[in-house]
Amino acid sequence: MTSFDERFAAAQDACTVSVLRGPRRTPAESFTALAAACEGFGIAKSDWYGAEGGAVELLEARVAVLLGKPAAVFLPTGTMAQQAVLRVWCERRRSLRVALPDLAHPLAHEQDGPRLLHGFRFEHLTTGTTVPTAAHLAAVRGELGAAMIELPLREAGCIAPTWDELQELSTAAHDRGVPLHVDGARLWEVAPFYEGRSLADLAGLFDSVYVSFYKGLGAFAGAAVAAPEDVVADVRQWRRRMGGEMFQMTPYALSALLALRDELPRMAECVAWARTFATAATANGLRVQPEVPQSTTFVLYADRPPAEINDRLLAFLEQERANLCARWRPTEVPGFAQCEIAVATPALAHDPVRIAEQVAQVALG
Repeated sequence: MTSFDERFAAAQDACTVSVLRGPRRTPAESFTALAAACEGFGIAKSDWYGAEGGAVELLEARVAVLLGKPAAVFLPTGTMAQQAVLRVWCERRRSLRVALPDLAHPLAHEQDGPRLLHGFRFEHLTTGTTVPTAAHLAAVRGELGAAMIELPLREAGCIAPTWDELQELSTAAHDRGVPLHVDGARLWEVAPFYEGRSLADLAGLFDSVYVSFYKGLGAFAGAAVAAPEDVVADVRQWRRRMGGEMFQMTPYALSALLALRDELPRMAECVAWARTFATAATANGLRVQPEVPQSTTFVLYADRPPAEINDRLLAFLEQERANLCARWRPTEVPGFAQCEIAVATPALAHDPVRIAEQVAQVALG
């Protein structure tokens, strides 16, 4: 007998329209796009452990310029990227204490790896859905190897501090001599929240920046750390020590270059779409966190059991063959369900008000 999970996955694979989930390319389609990109970017040879020209060096140079930093280094995963740069800062400060939100990725999703591998001692900069400020940093006494924030804070619904709050936090960290690192896995997506500020303006508030290429941008995989040249050089050493210096990284770098070229310029459109969708979802009986999305990602809540909603969602997928949204999950409140919405460029081909109405109908019945 086919399980619900198997049936749901099969229904998603059979969808011919992608709305709030990115399109699923076949491997052949993805590799064909990369082959064309080689000519477009003038890539005539593969990299050699990330060096000797080619796509990796081109990607690193472009990221450094985008973020206004002296240098950048490509790494295969964000987990490796952040552990490496935090290790660099902590060794320089001779302290393994790192202050960060309790909902941040290293604490929530890395199975205690940072502590087991590097010996970090984590202090809670904030707890729950509170965004970090200068006052929170001041409350963490003693020597710190680094302070880190996640921008936006994904587990809290992708919320972010205001520009003034970020400036104050940056100043407080620098006055104290504590390197301030930002988990910018979704930095591309939250940048439009800071209207009138460039990516370089935003990155300039931090001593080091990690960005992802596969989350909002939809590349294969991979990440980068942008920072001063000496810090980047040390991160490269840790990349090798941690097994991340692969023989050839050209496919990942090419995919990231394509994403920066094609997806990044439309990020502000995606945020505007998300806000229109959120307004319509609220009008149709759903709850949104945050009420006005600050990035392309936010959370919907419905006063219905998740199993009930997922049954209707499966029926919609099988009948309409349109990939509407992700599966709904339980909340801390019994009988309520939540669903993370992540808007990408495929959504721009659809009316956000109409899509919100369809999602609400599926969720509420």
